[in-house]
Amino acid sequence: MPLHDLESWMWAEACAMIDRAERLHRQFFRPASMQSRPLTWEPPIDIYETRHEFKIMIALPGVSPEHLKVILENDQLLISGKRNFPVSEEAEIRRVEIPYGRFERSIELPVGHFEIGHRELVNGCLLITLRKF
Repeated sequence: MPLHDLESWMWAEACAMIDRAERLHRQFFRPASMQSRPLTWEPPIDIYETRHEFKIMIALPGVSPEHLKVILENDQLLISGKRNFPVSEEAEIRRVEIPYGRFERSIELPVGHFEIGHRELVNGCLLITLRKF
């Protein structure tokens, strides 16, 4: 492959990687779907399943436990709360990429009976364990 073609290919690959990274970044904290409720943001989640439980990790950097609400109803797990803006009004804001304000995430569970077993904040993530029955 001629050097010019190799450089063009490398440049195109680098640009494609940057585009993918920017798409992932925008997707990381996306606004929840518009409904009749007030505007909220929707935190990303990871779900792991074993024979006896589901483990759900919700990315909530900077959210304190007293601002969290977890409800298990039928086949839905609802996590909601608020992330307060950490700086005073007189601060000059240079960049804001992490969302603030109300958040809500509804997770549809598979058919079955579940119970919230354990709930804790670990390294900026809420870890919820749902026991299966």
